[in-house]
Amino acid sequence: MLNEQLQMTSQDYIALENQYNAKNYKPLDVVLEHGEGIWVYDVDGKRYLDFLSAYSAVNQGHSHPRILNALIEQAQKLPLTSRAFRNNQLPLFAKHLCDLTGYEKMLPMNSGAEAVETAMKIARKWGYMVKGVADGQAEIITCSGNFHGRTITIVSYSDDPGTKDNFGPYTPGFKEIPYGDADALEAAITPNTVGFLFEPIQGEGGVVLPPDGFLRQVRDICDRHNVLMIADEIQTGLGRTGKLFACDWEGVRPDMITIGKALSGGFYPVSAVLTDADVMDVIKPGDHGSTFGGNPLACAVAQTALEVLMDENLIENAHTMGEYLRELLRGIDSPHIKEVRGRGLLTGVELHDSAGGARRFCVALQEAGLLCKETHVNIIRLAPPLVITRQDIDWAFDQIERVLMMD
Repeated sequence: MLNEQLQMTSQDYIALENQYNAKNYKPLDVVLEHGEGIWVYDVDGKRYLDFLSAYSAVNQGHSHPRILNALIEQAQKLPLTSRAFRNNQLPLFAKHLCDLTGYEKMLPMNSGAEAVETAMKIARKWGYMVKGVADGQAEIITCSGNFHGRTITIVSYSDDPGTKDNFGPYTPGFKEIPYGDADALEAAITPNTVGFLFEPIQGEGGVVLPPDGFLRQVRDICDRHNVLMIADEIQTGLGRTGKLFACDWEGVRPDMITIGKALSGGFYPVSAVLTDADVMDVIKPGDHGSTFGGNPLACAVAQTALEVLMDENLIENAHTMGEYLRELLRGIDSPHIKEVRGRGLLTGVELHDSAGGARRFCVALQEAGLLCKETHVNIIRLAPPLVITRQDIDWAFDQIERVLMMD
């Protein structure tokens, strides 16, 4: 098999994938083989600057040696126990994560969607057991333009046709308000409302920021109506926006936070829900769980990934480099650019409809050695690993400017 692979080109791999794999993604036609830091390499030997970071899963850079060593060491000892037994890594990871974030409790899962599903279950049970909502009547308010995953329940409150259509019947118990509209949130709340689920910045939605002060208004509204404020920080959290959490930009502490992606530095699926004991303790043995959630391999990897984030000052670097990148981008005199927006190293370049869509620019950037991805037709999302330097950004900007100036 190894000899066969040595003879294979990118087109050979693409043909195999097209033949045997479900077509549930529309990737750029680059076949990556290995990576280090901000750079990835395809099977033909070409090098690319990764400006997507696996949707923020590799904030610490590709194949970070400290995280790799933690994975190898734990894999050689004990990868999995299930939660039928205790292991010596989960307690250490739980304490480390809670100490870092200031929450009293965490519940470990694997994927981001699982973390969101977990948060919704906790919120509903809290509504019944603590708030006193009648059984089966709990409501959770969500936002237009949201993206929280692709499970049946999560797509039930999506307004993206590509994510939602033809997957009904849908799970009831959700209301939608316009993103960033605090008045609409207050108007939507009823005695049955148990939670407000939102992204502090909508990443998949196109790097959409809410109005200044919105998060503080949400905090006040949720406090007054005894509603749980639930922030999905799976993409925006753990340094991506130049703060530990995007909610920190307004000094707001949600009642629950979901995290994932960069929690493992891209090595392994790890996610978690963070909240305090008065909310988390409604969950009893048997209420919720996962065979792999909280496994020793995941916990060892995640704890080291968090250490790297703090020890290497990646959060501060995200803020500094992100401001520098957007300053450069806003100086591009291109008729295609409608707006440049973002926070930290999460930036969206929205194009005018007349530009002919963002994908052709992403393809051109791929050819120039820079990888990024379009979202919502007209938006280029730029999100390099947080280890990026000013020199790297200068090189990337040269490619972006040239491509965005093309007809």
